[in-house]
Amino acid sequence: MAVIRPFKALRPPKELVSKVAALPYDVMNVEEARAMAAGNPHSFLHVSRPEIDLGPEIDSHDEPVYLQGQLNLEECIRSGALIQEKQDCFYVYRQRMGTITQTGLVVCASVDDYQSGVIKKHEHTRADKEEDRVKHIDYLDANDEPVFYLSRSCSEVEGIIEKIVSGQPEYDFTTDDNVSHTLWIISEPALISRLTDLFAAIPRLYVADGHHRSAAAGRVRELRRAKNPQHTGQEEYNFFLTVIFPENQLNIMPYNRAVQDLNGRTTAEFMDQVSAIFDLTPSPVAVIPQERHHFGMYLEGNWYHLHARQNLVNEADTVSRLDVSILQDRLLNPLLGIHDPRTDKRIHFVGGIRGNAELVKLVDSGEYAVAFSLHPTSIRELIELADQDQIMPPKSTWFEPKLRSGLFVHLLS
Repeated sequence: MAVIRPFKALRPPKELVSKVAALPYDVMNVEEARAMAAGNPHSFLHVSRPEIDLGPEIDSHDEPVYLQGQLNLEECIRSGALIQEKQDCFYVYRQRMGTITQTGLVVCASVDDYQSGVIKKHEHTRADKEEDRVKHIDYLDANDEPVFYLSRSCSEVEGIIEKIVSGQPEYDFTTDDNVSHTLWIISEPALISRLTDLFAAIPRLYVADGHHRSAAAGRVRELRRAKNPQHTGQEEYNFFLTVIFPENQLNIMPYNRAVQDLNGRTTAEFMDQVSAIFDLTPSPVAVIPQERHHFGMYLEGNWYHLHARQNLVNEADTVSRLDVSILQDRLLNPLLGIHDPRTDKRIHFVGGIRGNAELVKLVDSGEYAVAFSLHPTSIRELIELADQDQIMPPKSTWFEPKLRSGLFVHLLS
């Protein structure tokens, strides 16, 4: 059963929250991060992307980057940009983006639950990204960014949260992307105890976004346990920062793909081979697939609509019937030579929030030869697959809106 635990968050004072809050570290490149933090010494990107404070020649995985992050977090605390809560609390975090509203519970989840399978995964991690997060967390001595989890709906949990959000929030601000962020504090011991008991009756949690941070939390725990002869299992490093949302509130967008070349084929050869697998028709407008097994393809300034033929899809197989699997198994691998999308440098993944315009930009720049738009994976597909302990292809889901970093930090010591 799911273990959750309150914690004493490091968080900004009200007057600085809009300056501190930042997008997650992995949704922008270093140049974009530098631009976002320019002129704002309070931006949490100085902690989550500390390479922005070093020279452009620095490798983001070099030790000076992790040391800079450590120094920057210490400076946030010294300057009062982050202040630690005096008592253990849960928090409620609500985001609104257009017609989408999602309200989650901010807690610490259990490393034991992640390692035992109470917390269900749906993607493998990449060794280099996992190692980066291990070093980042260990040097900071903190979970600086929350993992995004989902749970089955529980009417009593949702009822408690609805009562909380009818009260006065601690934070309420809107970011430049027109997403509103509202935070409430749960400090009453009776409410904390009741929520803890309710989650103890929930059999599973699911990783929505944050597989690398989850895996890294487990590895940091093992490092610290090995160094602590008085280890009890209750130390803060046995728990990690999460926001848990009910399944009925979450919004998945597609995770699109671009590939650098046609794997030695001419355009005509490639088109002929695609046509042998998919029903292919030219489109006068950008293709945004509206149903499963339909894809858009952008090649040499033109859009095409692809529809997977019925004999391609094994609907009885939870993994192979996913659109990301169909594209990978039937086109990217055999035609474009993308055998392992987790490690192949020729493929680029484009989060759905960037839209088809980003695909056009990449191909028109000449850096990429072809791009594909997909229909989003559904919450139902994610849960069904995770319950079967199956693994999706990498970059199968893009959740939006993204959690803002810097609103709450979990110290490990």
